[in-house]
Amino acid sequence: MTPTRLFRRVAIAEVVTWALLLFGMYLKYGSETTELGVRVFGMLHGVVFVAYVVTTVLVAVDQRWRPGRALLALAAAVPPFATLPLEWRAVKRGWLADTWRLRADAPTGLLERSAAWVLRRPLRGAVVGALAVAALTGAALLVGPPTA
Repeated sequence: MTPTRLFRRVAIAEVVTWALLLFGMYLKYGSETTELGVRVFGMLHGVVFVAYVVTTVLVAVDQRWRPGRALLALAAAVPPFATLPLEWRAVKRGWLADTWRLRADAPTGLLERSAAWVLRRPLRGAVVGALAVAALTGAALLVGPPTA
């Protein structure tokens, strides 16, 4: 999986879960029929949001994004549907490569060494990524929902 393909998939998933959450909010607050949509789609969106953050950090480290670019990509997850236009901009401006730089290049610094460790073994990277998403989602659940 290339950086471009991974970032695109997670950005699209973030948009889809935003749409589902907004639909759930309509059911709860607009039609006042059920709050189940907010519970289910809210949790799903939270997990995908965390996956987007983890993916963005990994891509930013590997592609050597400037801090401002990385913060812009992270901020795009907050307003509904903004990750997709950000992904289009990233592709158009060449922010994403078709290969992972740290699979071949020597890493410098702790962040690059950590990213290289994950990227050089895709199965290990997928497991570590899933564990990171689960741990961060769990921490967010402990803190409480955004409205609490």
